[in-house]
Amino acid sequence: MAASYPPRWSALARDTNETKIQLALNLDGGDFPPDTDARLLDDQDSHASQASKSQKIAIDTGIGFLDHMLHALAKHANWSLAIKCQGDLHIDDHHTAEDVCIALGYAFAKALGTPTGLARYGFAYTPLDEALSRAVIDLSNRPYSVVDLGLKREFLGKLSCEMVPHCFQSFAQGARVTLHVHCLHGENDHHRAESAFKALAVAVKMATSRVAGKEGEVPSTKGTLTA
Repeated sequence: MAASYPPRWSALARDTNETKIQLALNLDGGDFPPDTDARLLDDQDSHASQASKSQKIAIDTGIGFLDHMLHALAKHANWSLAIKCQGDLHIDDHHTAEDVCIALGYAFAKALGTPTGLARYGFAYTPLDEALSRAVIDLSNRPYSVVDLGLKREFLGKLSCEMVPHCFQSFAQGARVTLHVHCLHGENDHHRAESAFKALAVAVKMATSRVAGKEGEVPSTKGTLTA
C-alpha cells in the first residue's frame, strides 16, 4: 500500500506600500489549499495560465516576461501555482519582480515544512535550442545564491535583464535555500533566461522528491535543517 503524505501546499498574502501579492502553491500539483485567496480562484485574466488534470497555473504579475518565466518554473517543477501582484510599475519593475520572487520563496518554504525524507539536493542541465543552463539547489536552510546568466540585452519584454538573476536571488532568500544557477552558453537572451528557469524547476523537483525508506529522516549529518 502506498504511503499517504500530508499536502505540501501554502497560501499567503504579502502587502507593502510597493506591492500587493496573493499567492497559492502546491508543490505536488493538484488543488490549492483551502485558505487560498478567492481573488486567485476567480481570476480569469491571468497572462500565463494553464490547467490540466495534474496542475493549475495562473500568473499575473503585471510583467509579461516574468509571468512567462514563472509559468515555466511551475510547469516543469510539477507545481500548481497561482500568483497575482499589483505593483508600483509606474516606478519600474524592481519592486514587483523582487517581491513576487521573495513571496514565492516564502510560500515554498512554508509548503515544504520540515524537510524530512527528501533528497535535499537537486541539479539539472536544461537546454532551450542553443542555450544550456545548469541549476543546483540545496534545501539547506542557509539562503545563498550564485547566479551568472550572461545576459546582454537591457530588457526582455518589460523585465530588465538585471532583475532576472535578482529573481533567483530573491527566491533563494525567501525559500532559505542554497542556489547556484549558470547559463553555460547561448546566443539568445530569451533562451538563456528561460533555460535557467527550467533548470531550476527540474532541480527543485529532484531536491523535493521523497526517498523511499528515508521517511522521517533528516538528510543532514547535523540531524537538523531548521537551525
